[in-house]
Amino acid sequence: MSTMKAILFLEDGTKFEGVSFGCGGEAVGEVVFNTSLSGYQEILTDPSYKGQIVVMTYPEIGNYGVNPDDVESWRPFAEGFVVRSYNPMPSNFRSKQNLGDYLKKNKIPGIEGIDTRALTRHLRDHGSKMGVISTRDFNPKTLLKKIKVVPPMVGCDLVKEVTCKKPYEWKEGTWRLGGKGRVRATGRSPLRVIAYDFGIKRNILRNLVDAGCNVTVVPAATPAADVLSRRPDGVFLSNGPGDPEPVTYAIENIKKLVGRVPIFGICLGHQLLSLALGGQTYKLKFGHHGGNQPVMDLETKKVEITAQNHGFAVDTDSLKGKAVLTHINLNDKTVEGLRLTKAPVFSVQYHPEASPGPHDANYLFERFVNMMRA
Repeated sequence: MSTMKAILFLEDGTKFEGVSFGCGGEAVGEVVFNTSLSGYQEILTDPSYKGQIVVMTYPEIGNYGVNPDDVESWRPFAEGFVVRSYNPMPSNFRSKQNLGDYLKKNKIPGIEGIDTRALTRHLRDHGSKMGVISTRDFNPKTLLKKIKVVPPMVGCDLVKEVTCKKPYEWKEGTWRLGGKGRVRATGRSPLRVIAYDFGIKRNILRNLVDAGCNVTVVPAATPAADVLSRRPDGVFLSNGPGDPEPVTYAIENIKKLVGRVPIFGICLGHQLLSLALGGQTYKLKFGHHGGNQPVMDLETKKVEITAQNHGFAVDTDSLKGKAVLTHINLNDKTVEGLRLTKAPVFSVQYHPEASPGPHDANYLFERFVNMMRA
């Protein structure tokens, strides 16, 4: 166990002292809390966490280790990791290394031994804050200067930092214990889907394959004309980090695709679609990050427990006359889904692919496929 002292210092002067695990040094980012009980590896490797320091509310983290199957992208994107108690001795037959070594290998600072309950309550009451984890500087004045140098989340285009550099094909379906990556036999010809990579998670791609799609992933700035030239059956708009408004190139491309091809958007893709339709977005006080968010389908009145990870939301009033509201969050009544009535287009704010989280909304991938076939 490490005995190296570490500090988490927030922009409002709040500080928490603990012990370092993972990589020593410093990391600056927006501090957010995640309420999932497990899935720390999927959370760390979700590109939507670019620019953020993640606080886990579950008290013990690391007990099942790390393995190469449970990653959601090619590397971790979270800037730092905060836990109450780190377990360096995992007990899991799938584990290949412990979490601390994984963080150290990927140069991500972690801090343990702090009161994450108090920290979470502070963020909930006062909103997400910029912060810094440090193992070498404990001076509040210099730490605050380091925080101020980093641009805030609002107005910052982080998509360009996580998107792929060139198109690629994705063929792997969801993995099963004893035989990962198997493709479900649908008995029907596969559909051609172009997936915009704004920070796409691998389990989204796996679920599209399972649903019967041949998936080609393209960079975030790929022109709409190039996408249409591939003659896709549908276009998928992925999740991603940060503020959707600065991602103007994506918004303009989506405008050109609406009405030309079936579209399905998730998370940031949902927000970008809303902006392309003429809607507006705004920053949430502390965001939705975790695997226990209740969402109501307004058309069926059924409630789904969903996985979510976003700090921005779509303004309800801005969509009036432009789209139909289909889902709302039962905690704060924010927009969770929309669809168009005159074009095969729909989107959701939450994550039907889970990873980590519940699978209540997995049917949405089949809905996309049925929409394309229709």
